[in-house]
Amino acid sequence: MRTYLDCVPCFVRQAIDSARRVSDDPAVHERLLRETLSAASRMAFDSPPPALGRLIHRRLRELTGREDPYGSAKHQANMMALSMLEDLRRRAAGTADPFAAAVRLAIAGNVIDLGVKSHLTDDEVRSVLDSALEDPLDDRAVEDLRQAAATAGDILYLADNAGEIVLDRLLIEALGPEKVTLAVKGAPIINDATREDAEAAGLTALVTVIDNGSDAPGTILELCSRSFRERFESAGLVVSKGQGNYETLSGSTAGNLFFLLKVKCGVIARDLGCDVGEMVVRRHRPVVPVARRADGGDFDRLAEAAHS
Repeated sequence: MRTYLDCVPCFVRQAIDSARRVSDDPAVHERLLRETLSAASRMAFDSPPPALGRLIHRRLRELTGREDPYGSAKHQANMMALSMLEDLRRRAAGTADPFAAAVRLAIAGNVIDLGVKSHLTDDEVRSVLDSALEDPLDDRAVEDLRQAAATAGDILYLADNAGEIVLDRLLIEALGPEKVTLAVKGAPIINDATREDAEAAGLTALVTVIDNGSDAPGTILELCSRSFRERFESAGLVVSKGQGNYETLSGSTAGNLFFLLKVKCGVIARDLGCDVGEMVVRRHRPVVPVARRADGGDFDRLAEAAHS
C-alpha cells in the first residue's frame, strides 16, 4: 500500500507521542519532530507508511539510547492478555464454531496497537474483546481461511503486537500448531512482538518461532533476512496480522496470503473498502510487481538529518 497525504499528520503525532513517552527532555521531542517533518517533506509516496515509521522509531532509539522504548508497555499488554486467556479460551470453545471464535478474538487483539493510539487503557482492550464474538465478520472469508488452512502443508503466521500475540495463540491452536511457524520482528519497534513476547505468550513451547530480521513496523520484504524471505515464499499459507503487515504486504505477489486485522485508521478503511472499527479477514489478490523503495524515499536517513 502506498503512503497517502493523510498519513503525514499521523507520522507527526507518532513522533511527538513516542518522544514524550520515552523522554522528558523537550529538546529530544523537538529534534525528533523536526527530523520527521524534514523526512516527510521529501519522502516518496509510493512507499508504504511503515517505511518512514521505521526510521522515526529507529531515530528515537538513537536519541534516547533505549533499545526497547516500549518494553514496559509490551510487558503490561502481555500480562493483561494472559490474565484473560483462559476465560477467552472457554468462551471460544463454548460457541457453535470455535474456529471462527478464535479468528474473532485474534483479530480483536489487534486493537493493542500503540503506533495508532499511543495511550490505550486496559478497559478499552477488554471492551473490544468482550464484544468480539458478536461483532460482524465476513463468514465466507472465515470459511475460506478455514479451508486454506486445512489444505496447507505448512502455515507461516506473521505476528503483529505484544499482548495481541497472546490472543494469537487461540487461533494458532485452531490452525494446528504442528504446521505453524510464527514470525516475529527481528528487533524492537513500537510495541510489535519480538521473540521475548512469543516466549511470554507460551508460543515458543508450542510452535517454531523465527524472526524476520527487520525492525520495520510491518513486513517490508526487501528489508527482511534472506532466510525469512525464503520461508515466506515457500509457505503453503501465510496468515498476516495487523495494519502494518497489510500496509507492507498488500502489494505482494503472493497468492497464498490472508490478512487479519481490526481497522483503526481511515486510510486503511478506504484502501480496504470498509469502515473504521471493522474486523477484517481478507484473502490477498496478488498484484503485478512494481518497484518500491524500501527506505521510504529519496531523502536522507533520519539519523543523517540530525547533523544537517
